[in-house]
Amino acid sequence: MVYMAYNQRSLFVTGVWTTVQLALAGTAIAFVLALLMVFLRIQEPDKRNNDFVKIIKIVANKFARFYIFVIRGTPMMVQSLIFYYAIFNLFKRTGMSVTEINRVWSLFISGLVTVSLNSTAYLAEVLRGGILAVDAGQMEAARSLGMTHWQAMRRVVFPQAIKNSLPAIGNEFIINIKDSSVMFIISFTEFFAAHRAAVGATYLYFPSATIEMIGYLCMTLLASFILRKIEKKMDGSDSYELAQADVLTMSAGTYSNPDRGTPFDERNPEAQKSMLREELRRQAERDAAAWEGQMAETRRPHGGDRNSEGGDQ
Repeated sequence: MVYMAYNQRSLFVTGVWTTVQLALAGTAIAFVLALLMVFLRIQEPDKRNNDFVKIIKIVANKFARFYIFVIRGTPMMVQSLIFYYAIFNLFKRTGMSVTEINRVWSLFISGLVTVSLNSTAYLAEVLRGGILAVDAGQMEAARSLGMTHWQAMRRVVFPQAIKNSLPAIGNEFIINIKDSSVMFIISFTEFFAAHRAAVGATYLYFPSATIEMIGYLCMTLLASFILRKIEKKMDGSDSYELAQADVLTMSAGTYSNPDRGTPFDERNPEAQKSMLREELRRQAERDAAAWEGQMAETRRPHGGDRNSEGGDQ
């Protein structure tokens, strides 16, 4: 195995690089197409739409359903044969030579189209599931703020759906790394085709297959590690601490108003006036009570003198 890995290193490295390129570019293109496809998939006629818009929505929905049904129901190997040889023969019927056709429709472009269109069908269903997982109140709240349906989907629903679907999207990327091995059927030189070429040169099947297995395992482990880091980054921190430097911090159920004149001063003038009126009312009540007490104290000595004089007489 070490001898084969060293002598055929350029072949294996080329296969790994083309596999990563195909899987990464195919998944990225499929993600963009899946957003469009799921948008067509969720179109439903509305009573407020006119007849033309209703027909457009019905056709879009049926097309998305048909596309997903056909792509998910056929193997990728068969799709690669159709996308390469059928289109190759179509170009050939137009009078183009083989060299001219290869400039336009190369093996890499054919494999990229196959992987992209195949992953689009799966990612469309993944994103549709992510959209259905978003609470319906999110859409209602966005519409209540004056957003249109498209604005609410783009600014509120889609970001949450993508976050919910991120593990499945990463899983599709890992699947594309492995499923790109079927591209050897059209003579595309990816990692599995490199293994077949190494076997043809050395007639050593087991060492070459073991190197291939280890290579695929390393690629998928690295992809899983990167995707976990991205998911953790999007989820944010697990622990949250109160910011002690912020004057608006609420701690232990108490709240301290910020200093007057600072940018964080949020005292309500109306509330201040109300508090001032209440304080004046209480002060007036205290003054009135004090005045009555003074008057009572003033009257009490005169009454006592008259009683004492009457008693003496």
